Amino acid sequence: MPTIQELRQVRLEKLNAIRKAGIDPFPAKTHRTHDIGEALSQFNALSRAKKKIIIAGRIRALRGHGGATFADCEDNSSKIQVILKQDALGDKKYKFFLDYIDLGDIVEMSGVLFKTKRGEKTMEVKSYVLLAKSLLPLPEKWHGLQDVEERYRKRYLDLLMNPEAKTLFLKRSEIVRKMREFLEKHDYIEVETPILQTMAGGATAKPFETYLNALKMPLYLRVAPELYLKRLLVGGFEKIYEIGRCFRNEGMDWSHNPDFTMLECYTAWMDYEKLMKFIEKLFQHIDKKKFKPPFKRVEYGAIIKEGGDDRAAFANLKVPTFVINHPVSISPLAKKLDAKRTARFQLIIEGREVVNGFSELNDPIDQRSRFIEQEKMRERGDEEAQRLDEDFIEAMEYGMPPAAGFGIGIDRLVALLTNSHALREVILFPTMRIKP
Repeated sequence: MPTIQELRQVRLEKLNAIRKAGIDPFPAKTHRTHDIGEALSQFNALSRAKKKIIIAGRIRALRGHGGATFADCEDNSSKIQVILKQDALGDKKYKFFLDYIDLGDIVEMSGVLFKTKRGEKTMEVKSYVLLAKSLLPLPEKWHGLQDVEERYRKRYLDLLMNPEAKTLFLKRSEIVRKMREFLEKHDYIEVETPILQTMAGGATAKPFETYLNALKMPLYLRVAPELYLKRLLVGGFEKIYEIGRCFRNEGMDWSHNPDFTMLECYTAWMDYEKLMKFIEKLFQHIDKKKFKPPFKRVEYGAIIKEGGDDRAAFANLKVPTFVINHPVSISPLAKKLDAKRTARFQLIIEGREVVNGFSELNDPIDQRSRFIEQEKMRERGDEEAQRLDEDFIEAMEYGMPPAAGFGIGIDRLVALLTNSHALREVILFPTMRIKP
């Protein structure tokens, strides 16, 4: 059996021959009139009218029968059988197809639709144009996609070869769309805040560091957009959200990836009690069958003893459950309920933290005191402790309205709703170790 490099060499030779024949194997223009899904949905009308249409897609199968060749052509919308006939195309054009078109090539085809004797919807090709010559064979030729990690490294092949992979990421897109739909229905405005920050704050996490040559200053990839979104509350925005990438230089496991997608949302004149009801409605909008309010509530102190392991306790919470009223020491941005507890919640579903939210601390004096405690923790070696952000404190001193906010780990939510076992399954291009 030839190696992949030997197969690539054969295709390179074909590519050179195509160019020597004066044909551009990667032309800039296409003339598609219908995607394949449209052609199939309008099949009866188009075939009766014998109307010539132009489709374009990837060749996924080839079957020769003397003076005729059948092929399967696939685009994002669907797949259709096509037939190329020697007497219709002419000897030269037909031979070119046989000699130089391979599985995986992307081809534009013009022709008319008809049904075969077996009733299969088919296009009879009257002319074709090579749009992109593939130099590497698809994995089914060399079994290169059996390794799960290889699927993540080469997601483009995973999407091509595994229909369920594409379905999963279409589901992800639908979940994000429903989030936006719900928030915009409730008059929230989508905003954007800096990814490069002079001080990484808004979450207890170790940041990635970088350097801006133009201004000769260190910068950090954001661990969360929270502190900038709160600045917008000071500025008069009352209902805001952001969906974007965040970065944390921490360990990797089934529920953590160094870069991930977060939805953060803030509402003026709201507290964490109202926010939990809002979250219930949001989740019901995302999936009415899975999420049926009201969700259970349990006190943080009732399930986690001092110094205990959050994950071990959360693993026992299978139905959607709000864990509420966390200690002040681990909630530096949340408003206090009393000397020991804060108005904070985490939504746990099937043992996974999916949402973190709270009534926002808007007292700049208290916030400074909490940041100072965090700085002391950092001095004792806690690299994840938050920093004293003087600019944020100054913004708060102009007056920040009472508010509540939450963050949703979109990757975790998608993994939950698609029964995926790890975040890498639902991130198109997860972080992977460099292959030796």
